Amino acid sequence: MVSRRTAAALAAGGALLLSSPSWLPGKVVALRTKVFARVNGDEGMLLPNATFGPDRFQEVYGHPSAGGRSKGAALSDLFWYWLAPGADVHQEHLEAGPRYDEVARRTLALLSGPSAQLYEAAARHTRQALDAADTGRVRVVRLRDLMMPVWAEFFYGLVFEEPCPAEARQLIVAHAEDVVNALKCTRPRHMRRRNRLTRYLLRRLAAGDVPHALPAGLTLRQQVHYLQGTFFNTAVVQMSEATAHLLLALAQHPDVQERVAATPDDDRYLTQVMNETFRLYPLFGVAHRITTADITLDGLPTIPAGSVLAFSYPDYHATGYADPDRFDPDRWATLSARNAHHIPFGVAANRPCPAWRLAPVVMRAATREVLARYVLDSPVGHTRSIPHRAPCLLLPRDRPVPERQRRVLRTALRVRDRAEDVGRSLLQLVFGTWMVLDARRTRPAAAYFARYDTEGRPLDGPHTRPGRAAGPGQAAAACPYTGRGA
Repeated sequence: MVSRRTAAALAAGGALLLSSPSWLPGKVVALRTKVFARVNGDEGMLLPNATFGPDRFQEVYGHPSAGGRSKGAALSDLFWYWLAPGADVHQEHLEAGPRYDEVARRTLALLSGPSAQLYEAAARHTRQALDAADTGRVRVVRLRDLMMPVWAEFFYGLVFEEPCPAEARQLIVAHAEDVVNALKCTRPRHMRRRNRLTRYLLRRLAAGDVPHALPAGLTLRQQVHYLQGTFFNTAVVQMSEATAHLLLALAQHPDVQERVAATPDDDRYLTQVMNETFRLYPLFGVAHRITTADITLDGLPTIPAGSVLAFSYPDYHATGYADPDRFDPDRWATLSARNAHHIPFGVAANRPCPAWRLAPVVMRAATREVLARYVLDSPVGHTRSIPHRAPCLLLPRDRPVPERQRRVLRTALRVRDRAEDVGRSLLQLVFGTWMVLDARRTRPAAAYFARYDTEGRPLDGPHTRPGRAAGPGQAAAACPYTGRGA
């Protein structure tokens, strides 16, 4: 016979298990944020905070001394680990100097072009992807997966100025998926998968197939890694996630969706919808910078040189608004994005996203193509990290689905999403812990700067072996997943 105490314990355990879909995923998301704040030990500072509030957030972020990018931060080891191969020439992780300036110029040149041409290219690639996947019936898709081939072909076209062959599209998508899955801690990284794209690009560059001037100070392999990291990793991943967020927000707000679909030429309203989507679901969770000198601001404590600043976009975007948790595009009818707490592409004074002009143009094109063909519907949870890849119903717009069938499909999708959330959250804990520890063991950024200066020139004298004593900003800290020292 089961005792009352045992029965109570079983009941409590069962209730905890049944309720886990409502609390476990959120705990994992919060834990990921703590990774960025704690991985640097005492040098790490998460902003905004009680001392440096949201009213001073952009002032700190845009300060000239908040310009260090990789050298001197243990957090850089984690990002370099996730973004391999070629993180040493990834534009986002280059230190300020001539090499960064040259890479940034080439990136802007590749992303430039008449808005009408960029819009049409994005619309064409979206139509092609939808045609290839269309079955004529109601479908359940992952919106990020639906959009990734679109942006793979789009950025391939920018780089090579030719239609994207199936082989290249498959390599780019496999590479980008592997990177973003590792970043979300839903899968470990697979370097063999990434290296297949490296070999393809190396072959194409060696044959002279890229009709653009690439950064002259980089070797051939570094140019390959530059293209792979900037265009076929970050660009494809970020655009796929941005479009998935936008489409999922539309799927969950049918009145907004119908207004966008009914007035496809209304750029102003669609821009308001995009602004609100970027506010609630910013693409960047935490961006880190290393202070190159003391930062002294009026009325605030001095931030010492060598500090690692972790700027939290979600926390900043949640301030300065009435009812900030509500999705309300109409708030932007009177708000100015320039004056609001709204930095979807970073701050102009400190490395804004180079696609800040291109992204809204091509996202409008892709969104309109999807809405012209489908009604979107999704009851799943919507978080900034979107680890479920945005499950959604695609309902053919020209063949209305009976309401009863739609309710059944929505219920099934909601139940599946809740169940997947629990298993995925546990996997994130396991894979996240393993990758954090592996990055701390291999220390890719620290090992690189032990051998090269910030311009990539070999250092004189004996090289520091990876895994030796920590350098500046690399104080040993407890693993933020396990609570134990690494």
